[in-house]
Amino acid sequence: MEVRAGQKQTDLGVMPIDWDVGRLLEFWTVTDCKHVTARFVTNGFPIASIREVQSRFVDLRNAKQTTSDFYLRLTEGARKPKPGDLILSRNATVGELAQVASWHPPFAMGQDVCLLRKRSAAFSTGYLQGLFASRLIARQLADLMVGSTFKRVNIEQVKSFTITMPGPAEQGAIAGALSDADGLIESREQLLAKKRQIKQGSMQELLTGKERLPGFSGRWELRRFDDLFNFSGGFSASRDQLSADGNCYLHYGDIHGCRKTYIDVRAEYQEIPKLDIPWKEIASVSLLNDGDVVFVDASEDDEGASRHVVIVNPDGIPFISGLHTIVAKSKNNLLDREYRRYCFQTAAVRKQFLFFAVGTKVSGISKTNIAKITLPVPPVPEQAAIAALLTDMDAEIAAVESELGKARQIKQGMMQELLTGRIRLV
Repeated sequence: MEVRAGQKQTDLGVMPIDWDVGRLLEFWTVTDCKHVTARFVTNGFPIASIREVQSRFVDLRNAKQTTSDFYLRLTEGARKPKPGDLILSRNATVGELAQVASWHPPFAMGQDVCLLRKRSAAFSTGYLQGLFASRLIARQLADLMVGSTFKRVNIEQVKSFTITMPGPAEQGAIAGALSDADGLIESREQLLAKKRQIKQGSMQELLTGKERLPGFSGRWELRRFDDLFNFSGGFSASRDQLSADGNCYLHYGDIHGCRKTYIDVRAEYQEIPKLDIPWKEIASVSLLNDGDVVFVDASEDDEGASRHVVIVNPDGIPFISGLHTIVAKSKNNLLDREYRRYCFQTAAVRKQFLFFAVGTKVSGISKTNIAKITLPVPPVPEQAAIAALLTDMDAEIAAVESELGKARQIKQGMMQELLTGRIRLV
Protein backbone atom coordinates (compact mmCIF):
# COMPACT_ATOMS: atom_id res chain seq x y z
CA MET A 1 0.00 0.00 0.00
CA GLU A 2 1.24 3.49 -0.84
CA VAL A 3 2.66 5.41 2.12
CA ARG A 4 1.42 8.99 1.94
CA ALA A 5 2.41 12.09 3.84
CA GLY A 6 1.54 11.74 7.51
CA GLN A 7 1.75 7.93 7.36
CA LYS A 8 4.38 5.29 8.11
CA GLN A 9 4.89 1.64 7.26
CA THR A 10 4.66 -0.68 10.28
CA ASP A 11 4.47 -4.41 10.99
CA LEU A 12 0.69 -3.98 10.98
CA GLY A 13 0.58 -2.06 7.72
CA VAL A 14 0.39 1.64 6.96
CA MET A 15 -0.49 3.69 10.04
CA PRO A 16 -0.59 7.40 11.00
CA ILE A 17 2.89 8.72 11.68
CA ASP A 18 1.93 9.96 15.16
CA TRP A 19 0.69 6.56 16.38
CA ASP A 20 2.95 4.37 18.50
CA VAL A 21 3.37 0.77 17.39
CA GLY A 22 4.93 -1.77 19.72
CA ARG A 23 4.49 -4.84 21.87
CA LEU A 24 1.44 -5.09 24.14
CA LEU A 25 3.75 -5.35 27.17
CA GLU A 26 5.11 -1.85 26.49
CA PHE A 27 1.70 -0.31 27.13
CA TRP A 28 -0.14 -2.85 29.32
CA THR A 29 1.11 -5.18 32.06
CA VAL A 30 0.29 -8.83 31.36
CA THR A 31 -0.07 -11.20 34.32
CA ASP A 32 -0.73 -14.91 33.92
CA CYS A 33 -3.04 -16.90 36.17
CA LYS A 34 -1.83 -20.27 37.29
CA HIS A 35 -3.78 -23.50 37.25
CA VAL A 36 -5.36 -24.06 40.64
CA THR A 37 -8.28 -26.40 41.23
CA ALA A 38 -11.09 -24.55 42.98
CA ARG A 39 -13.28 -26.02 45.70
CA PHE A 40 -16.76 -24.53 45.38
CA VAL A 41 -18.44 -23.29 48.57
CA THR A 42 -21.23 -20.83 49.29
CA ASN A 43 -19.23 -18.24 51.26
CA GLY A 44 -16.25 -17.60 48.97
CA PHE A 45 -15.57 -15.51 45.88
CA PRO A 46 -16.60 -16.02 42.23
CA ILE A 47 -13.96 -16.99 39.66
CA ALA A 48 -13.36 -15.41 36.25
CA SER A 49 -12.21 -18.08 33.80
CA ILE A 50 -12.71 -18.78 30.08
CA ARG A 51 -16.47 -19.22 30.35
CA GLU A 52 -16.93 -15.75 31.82
CA VAL A 53 -14.67 -13.98 29.33
CA GLN A 54 -17.17 -14.01 26.46
CA SER A 55 -18.71 -10.55 26.56
CA ARG A 56 -17.64 -6.92 26.85
CA PHE A 57 -17.89 -7.02 30.65
CA VAL A 58 -17.12 -9.72 33.21
CA ASP A 59 -20.38 -10.53 34.98
CA LEU A 60 -20.06 -12.98 37.87
CA ARG A 61 -23.10 -11.98 39.89
CA ASN A 62 -24.70 -15.39 39.34
CA ALA A 63 -21.49 -17.42 39.29
CA LYS A 64 -20.58 -20.27 41.63
CA GLN A 65 -18.47 -19.37 44.63
CA THR A 66 -14.96 -20.60 45.50
CA THR A 67 -12.91 -20.59 48.70
CA SER A 68 -11.43 -17.53 50.39
CA ASP A 69 -7.98 -19.20 50.43
CA PHE A 70 -8.09 -19.59 46.67
CA TYR A 71 -9.03 -15.95 46.27
CA LEU A 72 -6.20 -14.77 48.51
CA ARG A 73 -3.59 -16.92 46.78
CA LEU A 74 -4.55 -15.64 43.35
CA THR A 75 -5.12 -11.97 44.02
CA GLU A 76 -1.82 -10.80 45.42
CA GLY A 77 -0.54 -7.61 43.82
CA ALA A 78 -1.30 -7.26 40.13
CA ARG A 79 -3.48 -10.38 40.13
CA LYS A 80 -6.24 -8.59 42.02
CA PRO A 81 -8.65 -7.43 39.30
CA LYS A 82 -9.90 -3.88 39.52
CA PRO A 83 -12.16 -1.67 37.37
CA GLY A 84 -10.59 -0.89 34.01
CA ASP A 85 -8.56 -4.11 33.88
CA LEU A 86 -9.08 -6.57 31.05
CA ILE A 87 -9.22 -10.36 31.29
CA LEU A 88 -7.97 -12.24 28.24
CA SER A 89 -8.67 -15.85 27.38
CA ARG A 90 -5.56 -17.59 26.07
CA ASN A 91 -6.94 -21.11 25.71
CA ALA A 92 -9.84 -22.56 23.66
CA THR A 93 -11.66 -19.25 22.97
CA VAL A 94 -8.34 -17.51 22.39
CA GLY A 95 -8.43 -13.72 22.24
CA GLU A 96 -11.77 -13.16 24.01
CA LEU A 97 -11.38 -10.02 26.08
CA ALA A 98 -13.70 -8.76 28.84
CA GLN A 99 -13.54 -5.62 30.95
CA VAL A 100 -13.79 -5.52 34.72
CA ALA A 101 -16.66 -3.09 35.24
CA SER A 102 -16.73 -0.43 37.95
CA TRP A 103 -19.76 -2.02 39.62
CA HIS A 104 -18.23 -5.47 39.96
CA PRO A 105 -17.66 -7.02 43.41
CA PRO A 106 -14.31 -8.71 44.24
CA PHE A 107 -13.56 -11.92 42.36
CA ALA A 108 -10.72 -14.36 41.75
CA MET A 109 -8.89 -15.13 38.52
CA GLY A 110 -9.29 -18.62 37.11
CA GLN A 111 -7.11 -20.77 34.91
CA ASP A 112 -6.25 -20.16 31.23
CA VAL A 113 -6.80 -16.40 31.42
CA CYS A 114 -4.46 -13.49 31.97
CA LEU A 115 -4.95 -10.05 33.45
CA LEU A 116 -4.15 -6.91 31.43
CA ARG A 117 -3.64 -3.60 33.23
CA LYS A 118 -2.86 -0.33 31.47
CA ARG A 119 0.45 1.34 32.38
CA SER A 120 -1.05 4.82 32.01
CA ALA A 121 -4.41 6.00 33.30
CA ALA A 122 -4.76 7.92 30.02
CA PHE A 123 -4.99 4.70 27.98
CA SER A 124 -8.45 3.53 26.95
CA THR A 125 -9.68 0.08 27.93
CA GLY A 126 -12.38 0.29 25.26
CA TYR A 127 -9.78 1.01 22.59
CA LEU A 128 -7.82 -2.15 23.39
CA GLN A 129 -11.01 -4.20 23.41
CA GLY A 130 -11.79 -2.91 19.94
CA LEU A 131 -8.27 -3.66 18.76
CA PHE A 132 -8.45 -7.27 19.99
CA ALA A 133 -11.71 -7.74 18.10
CA SER A 134 -10.11 -6.53 14.85
CA ARG A 135 -8.23 -8.24 12.05
CA LEU A 136 -4.99 -6.66 13.28
CA ILE A 137 -4.95 -9.05 16.24
CA ALA A 138 -6.81 -11.90 14.52
CA ARG A 139 -3.98 -12.31 11.99
CA GLN A 140 -1.41 -12.53 14.78
CA LEU A 141 -3.50 -15.05 16.70
CA ALA A 142 -3.85 -17.23 13.61
CA ASP A 143 -0.04 -17.34 13.26
CA LEU A 144 0.63 -18.02 16.94
CA MET A 145 -2.08 -20.46 18.07
CA VAL A 146 -1.14 -24.09 18.53
CA GLY A 147 -3.28 -27.16 19.20
CA SER A 148 -5.81 -29.15 17.22
CA THR A 149 -9.01 -29.57 19.21
CA PHE A 150 -8.27 -26.68 21.58
CA LYS A 151 -6.24 -23.70 20.45
CA ARG A 152 -3.99 -21.80 22.85
CA VAL A 153 -1.27 -19.21 23.14
CA ASN A 154 1.27 -18.87 25.95
CA ILE A 155 1.78 -15.82 28.12
CA GLU A 156 4.97 -14.71 26.35
CA GLN A 157 3.13 -14.70 23.03
CA VAL A 158 0.40 -12.53 24.54
CA LYS A 159 3.00 -10.07 25.75
CA SER A 160 4.52 -9.91 22.27
CA PHE A 161 1.34 -9.00 20.37
CA THR A 162 2.02 -5.98 18.18
CA ILE A 163 -0.54 -3.22 18.81
CA THR A 164 -1.12 0.33 17.65
CA MET A 165 -1.52 3.12 20.20
CA PRO A 166 -2.89 6.50 19.12
CA GLY A 167 -2.79 9.38 21.56
CA PRO A 168 -5.10 9.14 24.58
CA ALA A 169 -7.67 11.54 23.15
CA GLU A 170 -7.92 9.57 19.90
CA GLN A 171 -8.05 6.27 21.77
CA GLY A 172 -11.02 7.60 23.72
CA ALA A 173 -12.77 8.86 20.59
CA ILE A 174 -12.31 5.51 18.81
CA ALA A 175 -13.49 3.62 21.90
CA GLY A 176 -16.56 5.87 22.10
CA ALA A 177 -17.48 5.28 18.46
CA LEU A 178 -17.08 1.52 18.81
CA SER A 179 -19.06 1.56 22.06
CA ASP A 180 -21.92 3.32 20.26
CA ALA A 181 -21.80 0.60 17.60
CA ASP A 182 -21.81 -2.06 20.32
CA GLY A 183 -24.80 -0.35 21.92
CA LEU A 184 -26.74 -0.57 18.67
CA ILE A 185 -25.80 -4.24 18.28
CA GLU A 186 -26.79 -5.03 21.86
CA SER A 187 -30.15 -3.28 21.48
CA ARG A 188 -30.89 -5.35 18.36
CA GLU A 189 -29.77 -8.53 20.15
CA GLN A 190 -32.06 -7.77 23.08
CA LEU A 191 -35.00 -7.00 20.79
CA LEU A 192 -34.36 -10.19 18.84
CA ALA A 193 -34.26 -12.26 22.04
CA LYS A 194 -37.51 -10.63 23.21
CA LYS A 195 -39.32 -11.29 19.92
CA ARG A 196 -38.14 -14.91 19.88
CA GLN A 197 -39.31 -15.35 23.46
CA ILE A 198 -42.72 -13.86 22.64
CA LYS A 199 -43.08 -16.13 19.63
CA GLN A 200 -42.08 -19.19 21.67
CA GLY A 201 -44.64 -18.35 24.33
CA SER A 202 -47.34 -17.73 21.73
CA MET A 203 -46.62 -21.06 20.08
CA GLN A 204 -46.98 -22.98 23.33
CA GLU A 205 -50.36 -21.32 23.95
CA LEU A 206 -51.81 -21.31 20.44
CA LEU A 207 -50.65 -24.75 19.33
CA THR A 208 -52.08 -26.47 22.38
CA GLY A 209 -55.43 -24.69 22.41
CA LYS A 210 -54.75 -22.95 25.73
CA GLU A 211 -55.34 -19.67 23.92
CA ARG A 212 -57.85 -19.38 21.08
CA LEU A 213 -57.85 -16.73 18.39
CA PRO A 214 -61.00 -14.57 18.11
CA GLY A 215 -63.79 -16.26 16.19
CA PHE A 216 -62.71 -19.85 16.84
CA SER A 217 -64.30 -22.18 19.35
CA GLY A 218 -64.56 -25.57 17.62
CA ARG A 219 -63.42 -28.79 19.22
CA TRP A 220 -59.87 -30.05 18.60
CA GLU A 221 -59.18 -33.67 17.74
CA LEU A 222 -56.25 -35.63 19.18
CA ARG A 223 -54.65 -37.44 16.23
CA ARG A 224 -51.84 -39.97 16.05
CA PHE A 225 -49.13 -39.24 13.52
CA ASP A 226 -50.12 -42.33 11.56
CA ASP A 227 -53.62 -40.85 11.18
CA LEU A 228 -52.00 -37.96 9.33
CA PHE A 229 -48.98 -39.39 7.50
CA ASN A 230 -47.45 -42.33 5.73
CA PHE A 231 -43.84 -42.80 6.81
CA SER A 232 -40.82 -43.93 4.80
CA GLY A 233 -37.03 -43.71 4.91
CA GLY A 234 -34.51 -41.79 2.85
CA PHE A 235 -31.76 -42.74 0.41
CA SER A 236 -28.49 -43.27 2.26
CA ALA A 237 -25.46 -41.37 1.03
CA SER A 238 -22.49 -40.06 3.01
CA ARG A 239 -21.48 -36.43 3.21
CA ASP A 240 -18.40 -37.27 1.14
CA GLN A 241 -20.61 -38.23 -1.80
CA LEU A 242 -22.26 -34.81 -1.94
CA SER A 243 -21.11 -32.00 -4.21
CA ALA A 244 -22.41 -29.07 -6.24
CA ASP A 245 -23.59 -31.33 -9.07
CA GLY A 246 -26.61 -33.60 -9.39
CA ASN A 247 -29.98 -33.53 -7.64
CA CYS A 248 -30.78 -31.83 -4.36
CA TYR A 249 -30.12 -34.04 -1.33
CA LEU A 250 -31.26 -33.54 2.25
CA HIS A 251 -28.67 -34.82 4.72
CA TYR A 252 -29.86 -35.23 8.30
CA GLY A 253 -27.00 -33.02 9.49
CA ASP A 254 -28.47 -30.16 7.47
CA ILE A 255 -31.76 -30.55 9.33
CA HIS A 256 -29.92 -30.34 12.65
CA GLY A 257 -28.07 -27.26 11.39
CA CYS A 258 -31.11 -25.49 9.94
CA ARG A 259 -32.41 -22.59 12.01
CA LYS A 260 -35.75 -22.63 10.19
CA THR A 261 -38.35 -25.39 10.22
CA TYR A 262 -38.77 -25.38 6.46
CA ILE A 263 -36.67 -25.56 3.31
CA ASP A 264 -37.73 -23.52 0.27
CA VAL A 265 -36.19 -25.57 -2.53
CA ARG A 266 -36.51 -22.88 -5.20
CA ALA A 267 -35.07 -20.10 -3.03
CA GLU A 268 -32.30 -22.23 -1.50
CA TYR A 269 -31.44 -24.35 -4.53
CA GLN A 270 -27.84 -23.13 -4.87
CA GLU A 271 -27.05 -23.82 -1.20
CA ILE A 272 -28.62 -27.28 -1.03
CA PRO A 273 -26.00 -30.08 -1.38
CA LYS A 274 -26.34 -32.30 -4.45
CA LEU A 275 -26.02 -36.02 -5.06
CA ASP A 276 -24.91 -36.99 -8.57
CA ILE A 277 -27.35 -39.83 -9.16
CA PRO A 278 -30.33 -39.98 -11.55
CA TRP A 279 -33.44 -39.18 -9.56
CA LYS A 280 -35.30 -41.96 -11.42
CA GLU A 281 -33.15 -44.47 -9.50
CA ILE A 282 -34.56 -43.18 -6.21
CA ALA A 283 -37.69 -44.71 -4.73
CA SER A 284 -40.62 -42.32 -5.02
CA VAL A 285 -41.16 -42.37 -1.24
CA SER A 286 -37.68 -40.83 -0.79
CA LEU A 287 -38.40 -37.95 -3.19
CA LEU A 288 -39.64 -34.87 -1.39
CA ASN A 289 -42.78 -33.13 -2.54
CA ASP A 290 -44.36 -29.87 -1.50
CA GLY A 291 -45.69 -30.16 2.07
CA ASP A 292 -43.72 -33.26 3.06
CA VAL A 293 -42.26 -33.23 6.57
CA VAL A 294 -38.82 -34.74 7.17
CA PHE A 295 -37.80 -35.79 10.68
CA VAL A 296 -34.34 -36.90 11.77
CA ASP A 297 -34.17 -40.43 13.14
CA ALA A 298 -30.91 -39.88 15.07
CA SER A 299 -29.58 -37.18 17.37
CA GLU A 300 -26.64 -36.75 19.73
CA ASP A 301 -28.68 -34.70 22.21
CA ASP A 302 -32.23 -34.47 23.54
CA GLU A 303 -32.83 -31.09 21.90
CA GLY A 304 -32.29 -32.57 18.46
CA ALA A 305 -34.56 -35.59 18.89
CA SER A 306 -37.58 -33.86 17.34
CA ARG A 307 -35.74 -31.84 14.68
CA HIS A 308 -37.60 -31.60 11.37
CA VAL A 309 -38.19 -29.49 8.29
CA VAL A 310 -41.21 -28.92 6.08
CA ILE A 311 -40.51 -29.01 2.34
CA VAL A 312 -41.64 -26.07 0.21
CA ASN A 313 -41.37 -27.39 -3.34
CA PRO A 314 -44.32 -26.32 -5.52
CA ASP A 315 -42.16 -26.63 -8.65
CA GLY A 316 -41.52 -30.32 -8.04
CA ILE A 317 -37.72 -29.92 -8.16
CA PRO A 318 -36.11 -33.36 -7.61
CA PHE A 319 -35.14 -33.45 -3.94
CA ILE A 320 -33.88 -36.64 -2.29
CA SER A 321 -34.37 -37.30 1.40
CA GLY A 322 -31.20 -38.80 2.78
CA LEU A 323 -29.41 -40.67 5.49
CA HIS A 324 -31.07 -40.86 8.94
CA THR A 325 -34.32 -39.23 7.86
CA ILE A 326 -37.97 -40.21 8.19
CA VAL A 327 -40.22 -38.83 5.46
CA ALA A 328 -43.81 -38.03 6.43
CA LYS A 329 -46.19 -37.76 3.45
CA SER A 330 -49.76 -36.62 4.03
CA LYS A 331 -52.57 -39.14 4.02
CA ASN A 332 -55.24 -36.45 3.98
CA ASN A 333 -55.87 -32.71 4.26
CA LEU A 334 -56.24 -32.56 8.03
CA LEU A 335 -53.10 -30.39 8.44
CA ASP A 336 -52.68 -27.00 6.76
CA ARG A 337 -49.29 -26.83 5.01
CA GLU A 338 -48.24 -23.58 6.65
CA TYR A 339 -49.38 -24.91 10.03
CA ARG A 340 -46.98 -27.84 9.70
CA ARG A 341 -44.05 -25.41 10.10
CA TYR A 342 -45.09 -24.86 13.72
CA CYS A 343 -47.32 -27.60 15.09
CA PHE A 344 -44.54 -30.10 15.92
CA GLN A 345 -42.62 -27.61 18.09
CA THR A 346 -44.65 -27.77 21.30
CA ALA A 347 -43.20 -29.07 24.55
CA ALA A 348 -45.77 -31.88 24.54
CA VAL A 349 -44.68 -33.18 21.13
CA ARG A 350 -40.99 -32.93 22.02
CA LYS A 351 -41.63 -34.84 25.22
CA GLN A 352 -43.16 -37.69 23.20
CA PHE A 353 -40.15 -37.79 20.88
CA LEU A 354 -37.87 -38.11 23.91
CA PHE A 355 -40.08 -40.86 25.36
CA PHE A 356 -39.83 -42.95 22.19
CA ALA A 357 -36.16 -42.21 21.47
CA VAL A 358 -33.72 -45.02 22.27
CA GLY A 359 -29.94 -45.12 22.59
CA THR A 360 -27.22 -43.72 24.84
CA LYS A 361 -24.67 -41.54 23.04
CA VAL A 362 -26.92 -41.26 19.99
CA SER A 363 -30.70 -41.41 20.43
CA GLY A 364 -32.93 -42.53 17.60
CA ILE A 365 -36.59 -42.93 16.81
CA SER A 366 -38.10 -45.51 14.47
CA LYS A 367 -40.89 -45.16 11.91
CA THR A 368 -42.96 -47.47 14.11
CA ASN A 369 -42.62 -45.27 17.17
CA ILE A 370 -42.96 -41.91 15.45
CA ALA A 371 -46.33 -43.12 14.19
CA LYS A 372 -47.55 -43.37 17.82
CA ILE A 373 -46.95 -39.70 18.65
CA THR A 374 -50.14 -37.69 19.11
CA LEU A 375 -50.95 -34.14 18.02
CA PRO A 376 -53.93 -31.92 18.92
CA VAL A 377 -55.46 -30.85 15.60
CA PRO A 378 -57.77 -27.82 15.35
CA PRO A 379 -60.10 -27.24 12.40
CA VAL A 380 -58.18 -26.25 9.24
CA PRO A 381 -59.40 -22.60 9.21
CA GLU A 382 -58.08 -22.14 12.75
CA GLN A 383 -54.80 -23.79 11.75
CA ALA A 384 -54.44 -21.30 8.91
CA ALA A 385 -55.13 -18.35 11.23
CA ILE A 386 -52.59 -19.57 13.78
CA ALA A 387 -50.00 -20.13 11.07
CA ALA A 388 -50.61 -16.65 9.63
CA LEU A 389 -50.03 -15.04 13.05
CA LEU A 390 -46.83 -17.01 13.67
CA THR A 391 -45.63 -16.27 10.14
CA ASP A 392 -46.03 -12.55 10.85
CA MET A 393 -43.93 -13.02 13.99
CA ASP A 394 -41.29 -14.81 11.92
CA ALA A 395 -41.22 -11.86 9.53
CA GLU A 396 -40.66 -9.46 12.43
CA ILE A 397 -37.86 -11.67 13.75
CA ALA A 398 -36.25 -11.84 10.29
CA ALA A 399 -36.38 -8.03 10.02
CA VAL A 400 -34.57 -7.62 13.35
CA GLU A 401 -32.03 -10.30 12.33
CA SER A 402 -31.36 -8.28 9.17
CA GLU A 403 -30.91 -5.08 11.22
CA LEU A 404 -28.55 -6.92 13.55
CA GLY A 405 -26.51 -8.23 10.63
CA LYS A 406 -26.21 -4.73 9.17
CA ALA A 407 -25.20 -3.29 12.56
CA ARG A 408 -22.44 -5.89 12.86
CA GLN A 409 -21.23 -5.14 9.33
CA ILE A 410 -21.18 -1.42 10.09
CA LYS A 411 -19.08 -2.04 13.19
CA GLN A 412 -16.63 -4.22 11.25
CA GLY A 413 -16.25 -1.46 8.67
CA MET A 414 -15.74 1.14 11.39
CA MET A 415 -13.08 -0.99 13.06
CA GLN A 416 -11.15 -1.41 9.83
CA GLU A 417 -11.15 2.33 9.18
CA LEU A 418 -10.70 3.68 12.72
CA LEU A 419 -8.12 1.18 14.01
CA THR A 420 -5.83 1.74 11.02
CA GLY A 421 -6.14 5.53 11.08
CA ARG A 422 -7.76 5.75 7.64
CA ILE A 423 -10.46 7.80 9.35
CA ARG A 424 -9.31 10.15 12.11
CA LEU A 425 -11.71 11.35 14.80
CA VAL A 426 -9.37 13.96 16.37
